[in-house]
Amino acid sequence: MFDIEAELKKLPHKPGVYIMHDKNDKIIYVGKAVSLRNRVRQYFRKNNKTKRIENMVSLIDHFEYIVTDNEAEALILECNLIKKNMPKFNVLLKDDKTYPYIKVNVKSDYPDVYITRRILNDGAKYFGPYASPGAAKEMIDFIKTKFKVRQCKTFKYKDRPCLNYHIKKCMGPCMGYISKEEYRKQINEIIDLLDGRTDKMLKQLTGEMNEAAKNMEYEKAAYLRDKKLAIERITERQKVSNISENDIDVIGLARNEQQVCIEIFFVRKSKMIGREHYFLNHLSDEEESEILSSFMKQYYMNRPLLPNKIMIKTEIEDKELIEQYLSKVAGRKVEIKTPQKGEKLRLVEMAEMNSRITLENKEKDKTAILTQLKEVLQMNKIPRKIETYDISNISGQFMVAGMCVMQDGVIKKNLSRRFKIKTVLGQDDPKCMHEVITRRLRHSVDILNTSKTTGFGSLPDAIFVDGGITQIRAAKKAIDDIGKEIKEAEKALGVNEGRSKPEILVFGMVKDDKHTTRALINEAREEIPLPQDLMNLVTRFQDTVHDTAIGYHKKLRDKEITKSALDNILGIGEVKKKELLKKFGSVEQIAKAEISEISSINGITEELARKIKENLNNL
Repeated sequence: MFDIEAELKKLPHKPGVYIMHDKNDKIIYVGKAVSLRNRVRQYFRKNNKTKRIENMVSLIDHFEYIVTDNEAEALILECNLIKKNMPKFNVLLKDDKTYPYIKVNVKSDYPDVYITRRILNDGAKYFGPYASPGAAKEMIDFIKTKFKVRQCKTFKYKDRPCLNYHIKKCMGPCMGYISKEEYRKQINEIIDLLDGRTDKMLKQLTGEMNEAAKNMEYEKAAYLRDKKLAIERITERQKVSNISENDIDVIGLARNEQQVCIEIFFVRKSKMIGREHYFLNHLSDEEESEILSSFMKQYYMNRPLLPNKIMIKTEIEDKELIEQYLSKVAGRKVEIKTPQKGEKLRLVEMAEMNSRITLENKEKDKTAILTQLKEVLQMNKIPRKIETYDISNISGQFMVAGMCVMQDGVIKKNLSRRFKIKTVLGQDDPKCMHEVITRRLRHSVDILNTSKTTGFGSLPDAIFVDGGITQIRAAKKAIDDIGKEIKEAEKALGVNEGRSKPEILVFGMVKDDKHTTRALINEAREEIPLPQDLMNLVTRFQDTVHDTAIGYHKKLRDKEITKSALDNILGIGEVKKKELLKKFGSVEQIAKAEISEISSINGITEELARKIKENLNNL
């Protein structure tokens, strides 16, 4: 048994990473330390901890640690472990976005210009990131229209020019119609444009335009005029006035009781090229400096291109360490600044203002949708928590149920739960529904009786069942049956004295002949028409719980099929079974394979391969 006090005494005074586990051996927190001994011991001593950290400590069953040579190594390891394990008590940035960049293949004789999301060490020039794919596409379309660079993916000389040449969107380098030097001149102009150096280009275009007009080359003069005006427009649209800094990210933070919103402005070459925002949950009592530090470590650790400066309003503890690491990755100095005055402070305040607006707008959207749902369903209060259930089986086999949760208008996939049906024999979906909701509600009874938290949390305001009136009745019966236990537990705690049973409304989600969500129905079998935005939300809700139930059903079915088909064959152990499934993908494919193919797997003789074939073909 793990003795926490004894293990605390063994901790070394060395830098490293500590990993907290719960009783199920699940990683719930990862942190780094200059001194593992000092840092980890703090968690188990009486001091001023945030509510989130107190909850985390209460769940710690055991911990482990990894010693590193220095704090910089600990920083990298911490970020990698957080990204891999997504511990519930860490500040988590769920960022699977890849940003578009504009790539110019300057190594090519006739370079092309296109959008990419992969940064390679190939000698090409990359410009970005563009937070909006639309902005990157707009720039590419402009470049291809005004500079007439090649648009083919691979360059090779041809016998005749393509359509782009004939419609005057390409200068025909594949036919030798433009020299490498003239083509390179256009590419240099594009690079200047993307770099924001347009003054010299515009001056040159003005001179060429006047020269063409003087020589009565009016078509050429008109083309140069249009090109000049277009460059002026697209340059002006990107400018942010009075920014003297190049290549900076500006970070603003706003928060309410439920969420933190972080807004990032991307400024490149004195131009705002885009912005992005992220929402972080359950950090109401966390220090801003800790939120910013955790966010920046996760956000910037694996970025292919880094800014010269990152501007924030609050000093962070790991500033020098993060600067040191990012500078090493970038191959140049990367600074984290907390401006106190002037244009830089104005930029940070602008980012903060936008993060507040983004957060407020999100709250308004959620409140509006919940208010609308309350009115449509004729509920007494706003349904802040709704649970939905679906039953899945095939002819009464592998009977399971899925549960999903919508909290404050947002479908929370991490709160989804799966149930294996225990008491119902044969195919009887209403009885399965009754069992599942009874089991779920009993968790709330346990919470009231023991004050211990479970993964199910508080009672829902409403329950949506995938089905019609029989499913609704089964759910209502479960609520009535368990309601007495909930009432007694509440009475013992002195809460909800005035009510006789849980106030949980039940609605059915019904589909049409095409298996598309048609409407909700109530206990009186009345269909409730939904506005399109609510219909979309309910459809997503129904699809989510359906996928949860079907996925669990398929997992159990596949496990049983695999078990009965392979595990009963003498001579097939776990290792050989894994190798067979790895090579062929499924039991069905193994049965179709030739004996020579099966025996090609290490450890499987021709005789054993023949036995496998015979067993599988007899199923």
